[in-house]
Amino acid sequence: MMSLFPDDILSAAETIIRDFTAAGLMVSTAESCTGGLIAGALTEISGSSAVVDRSFVTYTNSAKIELLGVQTETLLRFGAVSEETARQMVHGALFRSRAEIAIAVTGIAGPGGGSAEKPVGLVHLAAKSRGGTLIHRKMLYGDIGRSEVRLATIRTALEMVRSLLAA
Repeated sequence: MMSLFPDDILSAAETIIRDFTAAGLMVSTAESCTGGLIAGALTEISGSSAVVDRSFVTYTNSAKIELLGVQTETLLRFGAVSEETARQMVHGALFRSRAEIAIAVTGIAGPGGGSAEKPVGLVHLAAKSRGGTLIHRKMLYGDIGRSEVRLATIRTALEMVRSLLAA
């Protein structure tokens, strides 16, 4: 089967779809720098409609505020690419969906947009379960190219979702 995604991402997505289906659970995504690619990887798998509840692509600050309830003060104080914003994004994705587990990502894929304090390749990911478990990861992938940053982020996000299911 021809796919947009590499085999390792498809394998991880397939495992999530299989395990979430068996557990009767749903997942939601809140994506900025990946532009919906995490949901895309999950929905590449047959049967994903039983697992993927919805995806929020919130590329702009106003979308993060309107669709996920990210606080304006958080964006002003910490910026869109921050742990605080990722945490509020994942909370909003859970609150606005029927999913038991959600994943949120916000970062700088490049090639531009980086700064000394927030370089290209910086991504904050947050995964949360309705049971309250929250995982945050700050990834510094480096200036490895836009597509590679996005693919690396998908890999990390899928691993975080799988780890919450196992928790």
